[in-house]
Amino acid sequence: MEQFDDTNGAESARGDAAGSVAVPTHTDEATAVNRVSAHPEATIPDSEYSLAEIEQRRARPVRWVVFALAVLLAIVIPYGYGRSLAINHTQGVLHYASVLDPRGIALIAWTVTVLTFMGIAMSIIESSSWFWRVVFVLGLAAEQLIAGLCLLKMNFWYSTFVVYQHQAILANAANLGIIAAGLGVAVFAILFVAILVCVKKDSPWNALTHSWSALSMFFIIELIAIAIVLFGGLITAV
Repeated sequence: MEQFDDTNGAESARGDAAGSVAVPTHTDEATAVNRVSAHPEATIPDSEYSLAEIEQRRARPVRWVVFALAVLLAIVIPYGYGRSLAINHTQGVLHYASVLDPRGIALIAWTVTVLTFMGIAMSIIESSSWFWRVVFVLGLAAEQLIAGLCLLKMNFWYSTFVVYQHQAILANAANLGIIAAGLGVAVFAILFVAILVCVKKDSPWNALTHSWSALSMFFIIELIAIAIVLFGGLITAV
């Protein structure tokens, strides 16, 4: 009798175990039911515009057209005005420029040009802000005015000597400042692309491609470029 009772107890235990195995099935069904969204009603209102049309409205193409026109005018008008002053009002230009040292003029021209490049770089980094685009346009206009006054071109030393005679060193210094800033940008661009192409992604040198690290490297290269112009004897050699 005791053995029979044990057998019944074992069958009862197996029955309980079988019942406990069937529980996860109900749990899975409950989980599947719980996965249904708690917000069956749509929270986003219907719109008659497509996603492409919405993005186009956010892009505001009119602003970009105005910006492109402003850049074009900043290149053409200040340079032409500065060149006209240099040719037609040479003595007036020399009267104001002669109070400055050639190195100071080179530093001013370099600063204006670097500010222009920094404006376009920051407008890329902070693409949502229009402040740096305005800085870029104003800096470009100032740089082009200086370039026009100093008759900047490939062989500028001939033109500056014809117009300014023995005071041509002042115009040459400004041209060298602009050229130093431009060459600094060229060197930075080459190094930046070389790091992107040649350096592995897990290398510590890859940190130089990050926005603020790249901007710091840009300023270091620019400082080296203007130092060569100011203290390398280029101002007196041209």
